[in-house]
Amino acid sequence: MGVYWAIAVRSFRRFSTYRIATLSGAFTNTVFGFIFCGVYLTLWHSSPGLGGYDVSDALTFVWLQQGLLAPIGIFGATTTMELGERVRTGEIAVDLYRPTQLMIWWLSVDAGRAWFQLLTRGGAPLLVGAIVFDLNFPSSVGQWLAVVVGLAFGILVSFGVRYLVALSGFWITDSRGLESLAMVLSLFFSGTILPLVVFPGWIGAVARATPWAATLQVPIDIWLGRNPGGTTSGLGFQLFWIVVLFLAGRLATVFATRKVVIAGG
Repeated sequence: MGVYWAIAVRSFRRFSTYRIATLSGAFTNTVFGFIFCGVYLTLWHSSPGLGGYDVSDALTFVWLQQGLLAPIGIFGATTTMELGERVRTGEIAVDLYRPTQLMIWWLSVDAGRAWFQLLTRGGAPLLVGAIVFDLNFPSSVGQWLAVVVGLAFGILVSFGVRYLVALSGFWITDSRGLESLAMVLSLFFSGTILPLVVFPGWIGAVARATPWAATLQVPIDIWLGRNPGGTTSGLGFQLFWIVVLFLAGRLATVFATRKVVIAGG
């Protein structure tokens, strides 16, 4: 475990060197936070209590959403994009020579990235939003602990999806098209565009059953204390998808590393 911890620490340090990009990203998330607040205020004033959220819940959702986009990797993450590129070019062979498990190695890299971005791009927009608006915060130590676990689970679910997409390059040669499709699905089903609680009927039921819902919507609902079935149900849902995705990732790794691709890898 010491090796993987060292990988995570070095990944954290690596991303901490991109200070201008980090500040630009935090600024962009803050600007979009105000834009979304304008849209949400209009929507919730016309339909009070939409989806079970009050106005304060909706505004809190916006700032949490903007703060978590980068740490969770809703638009994809550099680490797993690099993995997909290494599969495409054949450089993945170097990774396979290492006396480590491929999936855990890249999970450690992604963990360092996510931790840095959570502290920087996650905290800055939420702080600005809390200064300008009346936001909701967890009211007990137990709820704070549940939020921390929910955020960690959300990052793990996101990594599980992105890892499978990156490894698809072993079969389709180039995973970039699938990465774009996964990003679109993530935007729609995670709650990035609108909270999933406002999706009607069967569309809402399907959206809330996908792994992408476990990445953003569930952690925010745990923060707000609004998760259907309670906090335990939300964490259980996330844990279910972690187990499914990591088992699938492990199997994909086994089958992929037995495959020889002549063109490109």
